[in-house]
Amino acid sequence: MAMFFRTILCFFVLISLVFTTSAQNCRSHTFANRIPYSACNDLSVLNSFLHWNYIAENRTVNLAYRHAGVSATRWVAWAINPTARGMVGSQALVAFQSGGRMEAYTSPINSFQTSLARGNLSFPVPTISAEFNGANEITIFATIVLPPGSTTVNQVWQEGPLTGSTPGIHPTTGANIQSIGTIDFQSGQTSSGGGAANSRVKRRNVHGVLNAVSWGTLMPLGAIIARYLKVAKAANPAWFYLHIACQTSAYAVGVAGWATGLKLGSDSPGIQYDSHRNLGIALFVLGTLQVYQFVFQLFCQSQTKFPLYFNQKNQFVWYMDI
Repeated sequence: MAMFFRTILCFFVLISLVFTTSAQNCRSHTFANRIPYSACNDLSVLNSFLHWNYIAENRTVNLAYRHAGVSATRWVAWAINPTARGMVGSQALVAFQSGGRMEAYTSPINSFQTSLARGNLSFPVPTISAEFNGANEITIFATIVLPPGSTTVNQVWQEGPLTGSTPGIHPTTGANIQSIGTIDFQSGQTSSGGGAANSRVKRRNVHGVLNAVSWGTLMPLGAIIARYLKVAKAANPAWFYLHIACQTSAYAVGVAGWATGLKLGSDSPGIQYDSHRNLGIALFVLGTLQVYQFVFQLFCQSQTKFPLYFNQKNQFVWYMDI
């Protein structure tokens, strides 16, 4: 019995150690160089932490950005965006390991298609360095001078793959599109979350569902009805009205999906989806021509000399359906 209780006790001790480890936050971390930071924040995603000291006299921030759970084949970055929430316009501090040594530099981000090239930021960065420890953690140390104005700024943090010694494009799903927020270096107050990014993901999902229902479901269903049910005598003229209902609904839903795609494109400058966009335009143009043909035949067939597409009972059959 004593052995049983001893085993149970050891089990609960191990469980408590696991939960204690997982509950560690930025305040429990001690830097190897023993630099004391008066404030820190556990960033909401990507296993990241920000530590800093703010000097009000000259609006200087001494900071350390830690990114845990990252291998030596990945890059990390932390940035301030002085103009907007999001990636474009961010002024980034970038770090990665190359050839056994750490690279740390500044990079202004002007588009989504960036390779994080070296360049000066819109505000001074007197010092920047980085280190990689054996626990798969990269830390960027830097001193920055905040842009004029408020001490509250937009922050962005990110990680992605390396191609040789060149940073590659980071993932565009999940936590990688939620890694934005604001921070007040004076008060320590922060907000986080990818509200704009989440909204874009929802609109992208809506765009996909609308077009799947339109071009992928209703339009083929209408074609099947026109192709196969019209030969059944019991289905006349019901097949025709079902056909019209499917095709009209498909076009209406397709217009909504097309408009959503246009809005997504305008809200995502720099992202290239040429094949997807061209295919969508082609489908929409063909669908619109089909509707125009229906309207033309419906209202103008008695005034035209052109016998367009009618069946033997003078009932309209769309050319794309047969």
